[in-house]
Amino acid sequence: MDQFERAEYMKLETVKEILEAEVLVGEEFLEMDVLSACGCDLMSDVLAFVKDRVLLLTGLVNPQVIRTAEMMDIRAIAFVRGKVPGKEVLELAKEKDMILLTTKYPLYVSCGRLYHEGLMNGSNIVER
Repeated sequence: MDQFERAEYMKLETVKEILEAEVLVGEEFLEMDVLSACGCDLMSDVLAFVKDRVLLLTGLVNPQVIRTAEMMDIRAIAFVRGKVPGKEVLELAKEKDMILLTTKYPLYVSCGRLYHEGLMNGSNIVER
């Protein structure tokens, strides 16, 4: 895809395929659309910069990730580097009707694969 041709949205099923990801919880949400993605390990940056209907990619696996996502109405999270959160995080995500994925790819590669396939970045930062 040309760098100026960006997808309007992407199904999480497509995200799963691109990232060769496994669904940890929320498989029923694979038909949900995301408009952009944000790769971030600083939850304060997520609070400051994330837009609507975003996929959060992170290497953090603690409950704060779910709490931050909930505050920002993020319902889709992909954990990178093969990380899998503990039972507490998985249960919290189920309660909040979120989908959690895990991919073997590192954060940089995961974001790059999604961007290459047309998904926009998820921040309010103006690109120059």
